[in-house]
Amino acid sequence: MTIDLTRRAFGVSAAATALAAPFIRNAHAAEPIELRCSLDTEPTHARNMGFRDFLAKVEVASDGQIKTRLFESGTLFPDLQVVKALVQGQVEMACPGTWTLTGFVPDADFSQLPAFYGRPLDVVHKATDGAAGKFINAALTSKLHLDVLGGWLDNGYNNWYSTKKPLNALADLSGMKLRSPGGVINSWRIRFMGGIPNVTAWPDVPLAMSQGTFDGLITTNTSAFSSKLYDSGLRHSLQDQQGMAIYVPLVNQAFLAKLGPKLQETLQTVWADNIGAYRAHAAKLQADARTTLTKQGVTFVDVPMAELDATRAKMLTQQNDLVASAHMSPELVKLVMADVGA
Repeated sequence: MTIDLTRRAFGVSAAATALAAPFIRNAHAAEPIELRCSLDTEPTHARNMGFRDFLAKVEVASDGQIKTRLFESGTLFPDLQVVKALVQGQVEMACPGTWTLTGFVPDADFSQLPAFYGRPLDVVHKATDGAAGKFINAALTSKLHLDVLGGWLDNGYNNWYSTKKPLNALADLSGMKLRSPGGVINSWRIRFMGGIPNVTAWPDVPLAMSQGTFDGLITTNTSAFSSKLYDSGLRHSLQDQQGMAIYVPLVNQAFLAKLGPKLQETLQTVWADNIGAYRAHAAKLQADARTTLTKQGVTFVDVPMAELDATRAKMLTQQNDLVASAHMSPELVKLVMADVGA
């Protein structure tokens, strides 16, 4: 009798399990897909603000099918390591600067080329959104098997800054020891102006500046403000919009495959609908930072457009040699020149 009851119980249990199986599978299928995004800048940075907005909108647009998590200030990965983490699937999304991608694609930092010196934003965007940008996107996808989500995200223009020496014209840069953000093109530009390149890690810049390790540096208004460089002796700035610092939104391909076509389109659409606003916000933050730095006693001088154009013309005579030393592709440079109409 006991054996018979046990068999009946087993049969009922098996039937119940069989009936419940589809519902269990559906419950698992309804679980949201996690999207982890890694940034190494602080929460007040324009890139972080843009991504917080973007990720929140993705959750809404996907009806909760995508659950996002933003890791800031390098708590997950610094930008110099995040590409490797993306390739290995340790994170689903990141937006590293073009200068951190040159180890994989030497052409990535093309916005620093002489062709862009002193150029307005719309000219820069013609190239990053045009044939030159698509050339880089294809190279990143081919070499790293990562997808570029859409349009690149602006940070802001690099300019000149100094401590003791007033900067009233480009000629004032001659003989100065100037800290470079890194990369062949930035060091070349310093030498072109008659300066001496100095390489100091960004976290060490405030102390090095206060100790006189260098006379000035290349950076953006927002970076100078957020790091409070005015407390370390920053007093002057010469604004020549020498090169745009830009970020590239990258996504892991295995993650995209998991999303499926519909959610992939959701992700791309949300980015495309908002990238213009994110770029405009970044530009506003740069302008606001200049205003705040002025209140802190930093003087600003804008290089006249005629001088910018003349300087760019001189730089362009050396661009081919610079491209060769930076191991950049002549094909890419042709696309750049076509995009900017030079």
